[in-house]
Amino acid sequence: MHAEHDTAGRRACLQQLADETATLAFGARIAAAIQPGLVIFLEGDLGAGKTTLTRGILRGLGFPGKVKSPTYTLVEPYTISSLYLYHFDLYRFADPYEWEEAGFRDYFNPDSVCLIEWPEKAAGLLPAPDLLISLAPSGTGRSVNVTAQSKAGQACLTTLTNQPLQP
Repeated sequence: MHAEHDTAGRRACLQQLADETATLAFGARIAAAIQPGLVIFLEGDLGAGKTTLTRGILRGLGFPGKVKSPTYTLVEPYTISSLYLYHFDLYRFADPYEWEEAGFRDYFNPDSVCLIEWPEKAAGLLPAPDLLISLAPSGTGRSVNVTAQSKAGQACLTTLTNQPLQP
C-alpha cells in the first residue's frame, strides 16, 4: 500500500513494508531520490528498521560493503562516488550537548547526506531535517512515513513518490 498526502503544507508518503526485503527495496527507492546536502531524521523504536532502511539506501547508491549500526561508534561514514553519507546513531547520548562535544557539526555540509537515528537525543542542536522518516512495526512488517520538512525535502519526496512501485 502506498499513499501520498499533504499535512499542513508538508507533503508525506506512507508505505506499508511487508518484510526486511521490502524495507531494503524502499531504501533503494529513497537512494534514487536523495541529493547532497540533505539532513534526514530516522525515527522509530529499537528494532523498527532504521538501520535496515539505511542499508537499503546505501545499497541503492551502489555501496557494496558492510553496513553496520553506528550505535557504539556514533557515526559511520560512507563515500560513494562524490557523495559523502554519514549515518549517525545518537541513542547513547545522555545529554544533547554531547552532540557539540563530539564535533559532528562539520559533517553537515552541501556535499553530504546525514542520516540521524534518535535525533531527539540532540534536541535543538541538530540542523533542521529536510526529511523525517518514521518507522513503526505493523503486523509482520512495518509502516514507514516520509514527511518533507523543507523545499529540498519536498523535491526528494516528489522524486520518491513519482517512481513506479515495485511489485
